[in-house]
Amino acid sequence: MPLSRAATRVAVRSPGEAADYRRVLKQAMQSHQAGDLDAAEHRYREVLELRAGQPDAMHYLGVLCHQRGRSDEGVRLIEAALKITPKHPDAHNNLGNIHKECGRLAEAERCYRKALKCGSLHYNAQNNLAVVLEAQERVEEAFQAYAKLLQQAPKFAQGYYLMGRFLRNYAQSKEHVEQSAQCFRTAYELDPRNLRALESLGMSLYTLNRIGEAVQVYRDWVAREPDHPVPRHMLAACGGAQAPTRAADDYVREVFDAFADSFDEQLLKNLGYRAPEILAEALGGMLPGAAGEFEILDAGCGTGLCEPLLRPYAKRLVGVDLSGGMIEKARLRGGYDELDVAELTAYLRAHPAAYDIVFSADTLEYFGDLEEVLDAAHAALRQHGWLAFTVEAAQGEDDRVDLSPSGRYQHTRHHVERALSSAGFSRKSIGTDTLRKEGGQPVTGWVVLAQRAGQG
Repeated sequence: MPLSRAATRVAVRSPGEAADYRRVLKQAMQSHQAGDLDAAEHRYREVLELRAGQPDAMHYLGVLCHQRGRSDEGVRLIEAALKITPKHPDAHNNLGNIHKECGRLAEAERCYRKALKCGSLHYNAQNNLAVVLEAQERVEEAFQAYAKLLQQAPKFAQGYYLMGRFLRNYAQSKEHVEQSAQCFRTAYELDPRNLRALESLGMSLYTLNRIGEAVQVYRDWVAREPDHPVPRHMLAACGGAQAPTRAADDYVREVFDAFADSFDEQLLKNLGYRAPEILAEALGGMLPGAAGEFEILDAGCGTGLCEPLLRPYAKRLVGVDLSGGMIEKARLRGGYDELDVAELTAYLRAHPAAYDIVFSADTLEYFGDLEEVLDAAHAALRQHGWLAFTVEAAQGEDDRVDLSPSGRYQHTRHHVERALSSAGFSRKSIGTDTLRKEGGQPVTGWVVLAQRAGQG
């Protein structure tokens, strides 16, 4: 077999020139860590020209390829690196991460177990193994894996945060919620930057009806960081301040930018998230046989979970979200014709009569009174266009909106009906279904379809 071009070049380099690959590899890693992916990729490939088959360059280039949406190429590169260094736990762990983020949970589990076989105290692999066991609903095994993680790494803040989340998600007694609160408290004490642990501590305390303690958690946080949007909003959600008419833009942006990397995993695998499928099925019943005909807006598109559900109906599919982090994940997923970072009501107002369908799965629960945003959606629709959305359901016959301790709004059926009528929608359908789980309990929501009338 003739030598490849790269191999030929390596063969004619002097020993001093060949040794240069270490310097270039270090530069590549520095660029990668700094987020300059273009420079990092160029330098990793330069390393592989200087030294064909260099396993670290292949490993890290594989990670980078996945970050850029080329996951299959990333898998091939890391697998090639592991043929050269088969006992490299970090490479097995990163290969597992790619499989996990692509939804291949069994393959991910195998990789994490190989990483642990190569390095039994590799707590990141132990952490990831626990996560994929939970995602596969192997609850007892996941609990044992989290417990082993905390035993191996008693100062690992993220481990306590994940155990707390697990205990609250699968709580079978008050004791489990109490244990979750202690885990969140410990996670925050170990890492004060872990603000999601602090937010979760307040939610667990509220669930335990220790409302005064929950309020105090957020009040203390506001005192330390008066400009931070999360404690301001959550203080109101716990009844410690007046509820805003809708979640502030900086709150939504902060929460979802921080949530972007783990959004799909937590919602789909750990919380049984069903809203996109339920809503798409309901909408599909109104669009029999329609294929590729519609201009569609995915309003609050997040990481793009709705894209494969909407694409069969779309001539053009646009996604909009307030979180730039979420939009980047949706961009990597591919499939949208356009993606924009914008506040939803303003975006709808800026695009009159632009869409045949406005689809919004679990976004309007961050709005209080729905009248303004539904009026904007009506204006953005063409004649006979459809609005499809879900919101969490509040009980009662009155016209009411509640800000719940989760930080999301709940709406009564009467409020949804009144806001739709006020906005001008004619044909309306409001059903109920379970959107996801929270604290081990189902979250019931309204599944809403509304049509804009035509002329005459």
